[in-house]
Amino acid sequence: MTGIAYGSMLNITIKQCHHLMVKYLPILPEFSIFGRMSRVDKYGIIWLLLFFSTITRGQGLTIDQKVDSLLSLMTLDEKIGQMAQAERGSLENLSDISYYNIGSILSGGGSAPSENKVSAWADMYDLFQEEALKTRLGIPIIYGIDAVHGHNNVYGTVIFPHNIGLGCTRNSNLVRAVNQVTAREVAATGIDWTFSPCIAVPRDERWGRTYEGFGESPEIQKQMAAASVYGLQGSDLSHPETILACAKHYVGDGGTTKGEDQGNTQVTEEELRSVHLAGYMDAINAGVGSIMASYNSWNGKKLHGHDYLLSDILKDELGFEGFVVSDWKGVDQIDEDYRTAVKRAINAGIDMVMVPDRYIYFISILKDLVQNNEVPIDRIDDAVRRILKQKFLLNLFGQPLADRSLASTVGSAEHRSVGRQAVRESMVLLSARDDALPLEKSGQRILVAGKRADDIGAQCGGWTISWQGSNGDITAGTTILEGIQEISENSEIVYSPTGSYNGEADIAVAVIGEDPYAEGEGDRTTLRLKQEDVNMVRNLKQKGLKVITILISGRPMIIGDVLPYSDAFAVAWLPGTEGSGIADILFGDYQPAGKLNHSWPAYMDQIPINVGDTDYYPLFSYGYGLESFPATDEGRRMIPLAASTNNEGTTLMMKLSGQIDLMDVQPEDFLVSLNGAEIPGMVSEIIIPDYDSSMIEIRLSQNITEENTLLTLSFRKGIIQSVSGTLNEFTDLFVFNSFKNYGTPLQEPGRIEAEDYFEMLGIDTENCTDAGGGLNVGWIDPGDWMKYYLDIQFSGLYNITGRISGYNPGTLNLSFNDTVTSSISFTSTDGWQAWEDFSTVVYLYKGRYVMTATASSNAYNINYFDLKLFGTGIDDLSDSIEEILLFPNPVYTYTTLLISSEINQAVSINIFDIQGRLIRELYNGHLEYGLNSFSFDIDESLKQGLYFIEIKSRTRRYFRKMVKE
Repeated sequence: MTGIAYGSMLNITIKQCHHLMVKYLPILPEFSIFGRMSRVDKYGIIWLLLFFSTITRGQGLTIDQKVDSLLSLMTLDEKIGQMAQAERGSLENLSDISYYNIGSILSGGGSAPSENKVSAWADMYDLFQEEALKTRLGIPIIYGIDAVHGHNNVYGTVIFPHNIGLGCTRNSNLVRAVNQVTAREVAATGIDWTFSPCIAVPRDERWGRTYEGFGESPEIQKQMAAASVYGLQGSDLSHPETILACAKHYVGDGGTTKGEDQGNTQVTEEELRSVHLAGYMDAINAGVGSIMASYNSWNGKKLHGHDYLLSDILKDELGFEGFVVSDWKGVDQIDEDYRTAVKRAINAGIDMVMVPDRYIYFISILKDLVQNNEVPIDRIDDAVRRILKQKFLLNLFGQPLADRSLASTVGSAEHRSVGRQAVRESMVLLSARDDALPLEKSGQRILVAGKRADDIGAQCGGWTISWQGSNGDITAGTTILEGIQEISENSEIVYSPTGSYNGEADIAVAVIGEDPYAEGEGDRTTLRLKQEDVNMVRNLKQKGLKVITILISGRPMIIGDVLPYSDAFAVAWLPGTEGSGIADILFGDYQPAGKLNHSWPAYMDQIPINVGDTDYYPLFSYGYGLESFPATDEGRRMIPLAASTNNEGTTLMMKLSGQIDLMDVQPEDFLVSLNGAEIPGMVSEIIIPDYDSSMIEIRLSQNITEENTLLTLSFRKGIIQSVSGTLNEFTDLFVFNSFKNYGTPLQEPGRIEAEDYFEMLGIDTENCTDAGGGLNVGWIDPGDWMKYYLDIQFSGLYNITGRISGYNPGTLNLSFNDTVTSSISFTSTDGWQAWEDFSTVVYLYKGRYVMTATASSNAYNINYFDLKLFGTGIDDLSDSIEEILLFPNPVYTYTTLLISSEINQAVSINIFDIQGRLIRELYNGHLEYGLNSFSFDIDESLKQGLYFIEIKSRTRRYFRKMVKE
């Protein structure tokens, strides 16, 4: 060591420690070697470094000895750095990792390298890790990610069913295999830690995170929590194909009032322990290395600052030896004063803080708290000791960089076969009439209907590639449509995204459900199906088709609107990328096996409903699921499957298990009860609809006029018979009330005050300073919406003006009965109350509409909408024009327009699309008194669809509908 200047910086690379570069000053503070105090001078550096090598790689030391010895070398700055977790995209400089001794990096939802592939992730990981290894002690980072249903942030990986689907498998061995594949694919990108499994116990399906839990009961969480941890961590965390698990969200996140995300769980300690805590015991027994604190409160106190739950119960009573990490900015919610929030969180038992952006501020605050004795150094040492132990167990000191040999396994056929099996076993068949399934591989024309049938993004749901997920071809995989096409041999497969196919078909597979969402963005006040889905299923049935309905959703939905119109109904949940697993069931290659892990509510007012409730009458019970396809069998009795009213409340539709061969009944043979009271003479007529002989249409003499009326149906006598058998008498069959009461419709044309919605998501109101005062709608985020019930008095082209103010440009999307659509584009007005008008046009027929206004951006307010009629419609003509004729119509290549005018007048003739956009000017000139004839060539550039011919005079506008074929 002679020749080294005193005080100089010495760089020594110890080859035994892979990639370990240690920077050390010749004069160091005292440190402890197994309890012995020592001081290192410039001649002792080599021995210190050799000792550090022994700490990190020595075979003779236990993990705890290595941790304690390394901890004794660390300064306060180094310790606090280990407790900070920063988001990769929020790093101000790469060198901040080494400068601030940051202990962990994470990728939030959608936070990925610019090239979202395995090698790019591994390169990024190594870049961060190499920076961490430059620190004085070369302590590696641990990198966290939400790999919650496969390595779902990376393009091309296998995306498994979300936990709600896996819970329905009741197969812990399969869940373990799913997590083994997940661990292998995550490890292939270098990442060593996933924020899963989620072992929330969702007790209210309105919660937007329902699909993240395995089910509503503690038993199923216990079973699947242990299986998930074993799958991710294996028996040896140092194995290159294992990663650290993180049980979340501790505790009670699924029990909030009304299912409000990050809300308040108001339960006794006994219920908290028996329902929500149970799964954590099994996860801890399985050796889970980390646990994430929950956003929610328990009886008013935030979990992130709850010392009794985090320390007294979790660490002391349950003996959890891993570390507790906060959720994303979860500490910030404890108190408005960040210093107070950090103090309470760390003292309560949070070991690592997912900052995720203001890591420098967090580090400085925590250091000051320690130096002022507001956070004990023993609490810091305990937290860092827990973190270091997991890093040693993961062998990060020995192998800190990505293992590139695993890259070939990502998205492999072997991995996808596990995903496909998970899809098969998670699908639950809820209802099926005789001989509805399986599909035939040969000789059938199968209509696949619904936009979600060919949408990999919809199949995967939230937490896929991005935080919220999205529709479309967001990653590699097999859609439901592609799976059906793959398995079908000689049957013809026809696809219609809207179900509007008018050709011949033998059977229809209708795919309906939810669009992707995550966390609070998925909180809902209603779980009714979208009207476009209801209309599609009903229309397919009324065409005389056998209809197999597949629900894609992250929770049980209210399905009474379509159940009687479905010959079979199955829920596939959010199946992920392996859509062929659904086709395997539909074609009968595998029998249905899934069992409900949630009690399926019959109507919204039943929610929350959970197994064990004293008043327990779900539509389908917890644990229910058909295990075979019902088939015609002589001698077996016929049973009612489902019933609902129509939207107008004038008719009941009942689905039976078989086709009716003989019916001899009278109206008095059926009895309808409203809210528990029998109503004599309610039934006026009973018929079999011509489109389906397994249905009965029961016409009512008294209309249902209230949306919340509870209906039941009883059959007392009469003969209804099929090949399978006779319908026996039954009592109190639940009838879903499809009648929709939106209140008094707003008469239009006129003004719609923005706050006069009958239903909304996400927005709030505030006082308005615009002319007229009152309220405006604000607090708008992308995806928020409002619904208005309109009574359009006249058919015609409407100018819709939105009164808008705010700081962001954007688009407000409008839809009318989910069919007619338009949008209002607006610019910034540079003020929350700086109001301006922005407009669009749309053609509306006379009638009633639900207008839905959906936001695509934030930071703006809405005061009102004005609907003004341009023209009075195609049949309301002034004295100056007597008649308008358009032929041929539909139009192919040309059309002739005849206009009878009583005066000479100037006019223009134009084509508009259904959204009111000008397509082309056809004529600009004069009409003569009498009959005027115009012929127009319509070239192929005009797409097929519905258009309007506008005849515009000086004072009036007239419209004729034109169909382009």
